[in-house]
Amino acid sequence: MQPRNMSMSGVVDLAAVKAAGEAKAKAEQARAEAARRGDTGAVPPSSLVIDVDEAGFERDVLQRSAEVPVVIDFWAEWCEPCKQLSPVLERLAREYNGRFVLAKVDVDANQMLMQQFQIQGIPAVFAVVAGQALPLFQGAAPEIQIRETLDQLIQVAEQRFGLTGLTVDGEAGAADEEAEPVEQVGPYDALLEAAVRALDANDFGGAAQAYRNVLADDPGNTEAKLGLAQAELLARVGGLDPQQVRKDAAERPDDVIAQIAAADLDLVGGHVEDSFGRLVEAVRRMAGEDRDMARLRLLELFEVIGSDDPRVTAARSALARVLF
Repeated sequence: MQPRNMSMSGVVDLAAVKAAGEAKAKAEQARAEAARRGDTGAVPPSSLVIDVDEAGFERDVLQRSAEVPVVIDFWAEWCEPCKQLSPVLERLAREYNGRFVLAKVDVDANQMLMQQFQIQGIPAVFAVVAGQALPLFQGAAPEIQIRETLDQLIQVAEQRFGLTGLTVDGEAGAADEEAEPVEQVGPYDALLEAAVRALDANDFGGAAQAYRNVLADDPGNTEAKLGLAQAELLARVGGLDPQQVRKDAAERPDDVIAQIAAADLDLVGGHVEDSFGRLVEAVRRMAGEDRDMARLRLLELFEVIGSDDPRVTAARSALARVLF
């Protein structure tokens, strides 16, 4: 029952050459065999979110992780933050359409799994890729950060293990879309214009609130997400002494607060690569909560620049290498 290659002392090294090579070869062999049989391997959308217990963990998680990354949501009925996080993860599992599978584990009914993963509190989210487990995050994280973490996981699973995910039954997916039509939201021109005016007046708090009002109704609004990230960044650096911040960062390379403050200043000053590189290096050097703080700030700064920027793409790949 113990997950193979499990190590909670730090992130499992998913870049191990032998493990990656074997997993990629098995994935390619399985796809070739399915193609020979004329089997598309399509699964129904209902297979993307599953309940897992101790008896089925080997089959439903470890074995399945040879085909697709499996994200594990450890939850309990009495856990209020779990009630916030679980619906988000379930919605993202359907939205990602087979790029990962979500396995839900009720810790009250599966105490042994909770002990094996050395979980100290819930909600806790782990992933298993090619039989190897790693912690992702704990607590009800913001959706933006969850998406970034999932994107990194999927990128590593595909590039290093050859796991391209599952094919979801198109007809079943179409039926689901008809049953649950997507509600059109917006426009939000007035709120967005108010946010821009607040930014121009250096009212960063007012700008941030205006952007949050848009995102409350339309979480995927790209302009509001970018604007909010910019407003929050400007608010953070407004009271900083640049000279002192850079002195602290140079003298205390292992101080995550000092490195984060310097990265913020780098970005505001237009030194994007320096900012990203500083935080990637902090993630590489640090562990535990400090490492997570640096990673989360880097994800926030990605939002400031925009996901389509090549500098973000390069930094995201660098982050994936030091994480996994």
